[in-house]
Amino acid sequence: MFEGQPQSELEAMMKSDPEFRQLYHRHRELDKKVLDAELGVLPLDDTALGRMKKEKLNAKDRLTRMFDRRTPRRPATGAAQPAGRGC
Repeated sequence: MFEGQPQSELEAMMKSDPEFRQLYHRHRELDKKVLDAELGVLPLDDTALGRMKKEKLNAKDRLTRMFDRRTPRRPATGAAQPAGRGC
């Protein structure tokens, strides 16, 4: 979920914030259940699957907001170089 983010920042959040850690684990659990349901391994009706997907999305949104509030912004990597600078 936090692809592209330094692993050290994610680990620091997991250690320092129990709410973040709990929500992160819940999101991973829901992600696995949704995948299993979509593959037919976990039998769920459409209503239950829809609720699970909504909860997963809400968890992801909340985790993203928590992470963004606690970590400093960094400039994007791989940004274009100014004109006139060759390789």
